[in-house]
Amino acid sequence: MKGLYRTYATILLLLITSFAKAQIVGFVTDAITGDTISYPSASYKGQHIAVSGDVFGKFVIEYHNGWPLTISAVGYQSKTYNLKADQHDVLHVKLKPDTKTLKEVVVKTKRKRYSRKDNPAVELMRRVIAAKKKTDLSNHDYYQYNKYQKITLAVNDIQKADIDSGFFAKKQWLVDQIETSPYNHKLILPLSVDETVTQHIYRKNPKNEKDIIIGQQSNGINQLLETGDILNTTLKDVFTDVNLYDDQIRLLQYPFTSPIGKNAIEFYRYYIEDTVYVDHDLCYHLQFIPNNQQDFGFRGELYVLADSSLHVKRCELTIPKRSDVNFVENLNVKQEYTKLPNGEWVLSVDDMIVEMKVASFLSKILVTRTTRLSDYAFDPLPKQLFKGKAATKRESNAMMRDEAFWNQYRTVGLTKGESSMDAFIHRIEQQKGFKYIIFGVKALVENFVETGDLNHPSKVDIGPVNTMITSNFIDGLRTRLSAQTTANLNKNLFFSGYFARGWDSKKNYYEGTVTYSFNKKDYLPREFPKRTITLSSTYDIMAPSDKFVQTDKDNVFTAFKWATVDKMMFYNTQRLDFEWESEWGLKTTLGLKTEENEAAGRLFFIPLSSMNDANQTLVEQLRNLDDSQVGKYIHNGKIRTTELNLGFQLSPGRTYINTKQRRIPINLDAPVFSLNHTMGVKGLLGGDYTYNFTEAGIYKRFWMNSWGKIDMYVKAGAQWNKVPYPLLIMPAANLSYIVEDETFNLINNMEFLNDRYASLDVSWDLNGKIFNRIPLFKKLKWREYIGVKTLWGKLTDKNNPMLPQNAMDNTLMAFPEGCYVMDPNRPYVELVAGIHNIFKIMHVEYVHRCNYTGLPTAHKDGIRFMLRMTF
Repeated sequence: MKGLYRTYATILLLLITSFAKAQIVGFVTDAITGDTISYPSASYKGQHIAVSGDVFGKFVIEYHNGWPLTISAVGYQSKTYNLKADQHDVLHVKLKPDTKTLKEVVVKTKRKRYSRKDNPAVELMRRVIAAKKKTDLSNHDYYQYNKYQKITLAVNDIQKADIDSGFFAKKQWLVDQIETSPYNHKLILPLSVDETVTQHIYRKNPKNEKDIIIGQQSNGINQLLETGDILNTTLKDVFTDVNLYDDQIRLLQYPFTSPIGKNAIEFYRYYIEDTVYVDHDLCYHLQFIPNNQQDFGFRGELYVLADSSLHVKRCELTIPKRSDVNFVENLNVKQEYTKLPNGEWVLSVDDMIVEMKVASFLSKILVTRTTRLSDYAFDPLPKQLFKGKAATKRESNAMMRDEAFWNQYRTVGLTKGESSMDAFIHRIEQQKGFKYIIFGVKALVENFVETGDLNHPSKVDIGPVNTMITSNFIDGLRTRLSAQTTANLNKNLFFSGYFARGWDSKKNYYEGTVTYSFNKKDYLPREFPKRTITLSSTYDIMAPSDKFVQTDKDNVFTAFKWATVDKMMFYNTQRLDFEWESEWGLKTTLGLKTEENEAAGRLFFIPLSSMNDANQTLVEQLRNLDDSQVGKYIHNGKIRTTELNLGFQLSPGRTYINTKQRRIPINLDAPVFSLNHTMGVKGLLGGDYTYNFTEAGIYKRFWMNSWGKIDMYVKAGAQWNKVPYPLLIMPAANLSYIVEDETFNLINNMEFLNDRYASLDVSWDLNGKIFNRIPLFKKLKWREYIGVKTLWGKLTDKNNPMLPQNAMDNTLMAFPEGCYVMDPNRPYVELVAGIHNIFKIMHVEYVHRCNYTGLPTAHKDGIRFMLRMTF
């Protein structure tokens, strides 16, 4: 019996040995740098046998004695091995970069000049693109699937020398968090992990499509900041899902032309490698690369089924090494499609790894997005699932799922570092001096100082920090102390305000605001969707143009002006505002405001009927005094208004990140429509005037494929009644050197006054399309930017104080110096020519005023700038 077992064991051992020798395992690296080459290909050409390697250069292929084995990768010279009986079962392959005409493409040993005419690869791709409609899941009346997604952020490429000495040496708990990435085989330190389970549903008639988030949990460094949702929201927007079957793939907040998109033939070059078997399915193996490798496009490989469906079986995408994409050292996307029982092919695997380097003095970052799609079904779906217009819904208990839920839906396990994230963050919080470090980081990043600690979350935040010290024409030096309560005090009721002091004017200013939110908030009342009622009272000073600047008017960085802002006014305002946002993008606002304005500096409120000798003398004095003297004139007339406001804004699909100071949209692809009407009521709460002001606006972004994007703002408005000039329409003037959207760069404060207006602001970011073809600029990776801003305005006779028939009017007021009437037949025009991506963070614009240059207030040219980080 023992002999029989020994015989079985020997046979089993021989079988195992035979099987082991029947495979070749290869590791592919760059012959010059030694770096891993992701997704290499190994094939027995002419035998219909090929495999694709993984992201860290490993491949496994069957051993066939005497067959030539070819190893290739996009951008490298291929290498062929003639396998022999004594061939070692492990190959270490070193490929040399291809330096031929096509640089980063390796397809065949003999190349001809690329031509689309009579090109078999191009003809095949035309058929693949045409076949997309047949395999589109939206052909079904209904479909649904479940999606599990994990996004991990980690410090990348930690060296063993760093672990043995320096920062890690005496922190064993930190060393314990370090692990080897299964994607690039480098040592990494996981910092955060976000898991989401989503049910995607679709209905053809009436057409509706929704994502229902049924589970979500997030752990990591984002827990240390109250605005930590910025991290996860941004990661999901930047490294979003890739749908190969879309014409444009949105990635890194840019549209990349899909290799099977409708414009792909003109954008890419295609090469047929071979016909190979992928998981027992015969496929055409193609490689592709952009015509210009600095354009925002992919290079990679496609495996297309060699049957009538021509569906993609597998694809591997990366970006060319000479791509103009910032901060990304390596990006790889791998997708696999699975055949359903009904014969259809659907996406099942969508993985992405991104290795990033923001600056040489900062650690490298690894972002991994792991996505699995499963449980496809085409049965009819209940109508109630499609209720509401929001494209994304979240189940009420999605953030409170237990471990049993995650064990059921987690299709890719957590690594050691990901699963111990809570303990890792707890150890960070226990480190000596950590509270001082996090205090400084929060003040710098969030612009607010928290009054709480790790064990007692902040109930009151002090800030914004950048408004504590500034200056203006009337106040000279100005100091301000601001604070706001948080949801840690009350999740529905919020208070905010400030106290400021003007040291030259010797005036004190204040604002107090109380906000009730009808939906509970995580930290601040402005979180989407905003559903609030707010009561506020303010006494302060401002320039009329301050209302057009989106940042805080006391922002120290916007205090530097290109023109003297000497027309200002004190305002004493009480207002009640109601705001209600729907989850699908409609915002409704309703407000009541009463305000008293007092002119200051070179601004004055004097009705034409009161232009007696004394007032005329005051006007002449203000025009002739120098700046140091005019600042003392702070009682130049008053007006009082009471108004009702109703406004609507529709921005479907827009997503936001919440900071402690404001809410910032991060997805600007959706159009924005706005409509507002303001009605002044004479006699209500002391209001002096009756008026009606209507304004409408449209914003739209147009993606021009590889030619960048065009942003367009169109606005129009009318003041329908006879009103004094403070209630006329003044241009959106930006008097600072910092670029502000939707404003004019070279119009002075109150330079034009109208009661009808229309404006057009068009800017085109060409994303380096032209500079990439100029040798010097190509190396700098600068990107070009052009724009035009136009303003058409008209002042009807009833509101023109310069006409003889209005000389003694009781309503109209004399214009201050520097205010003019536009010619309705000559719109104002200014041009913008800019360069951005300077040092990857700087945006500089040259602005030129084309007309109305003869006015004393006119500045013909200027330079504006801003810090702007883009991929």
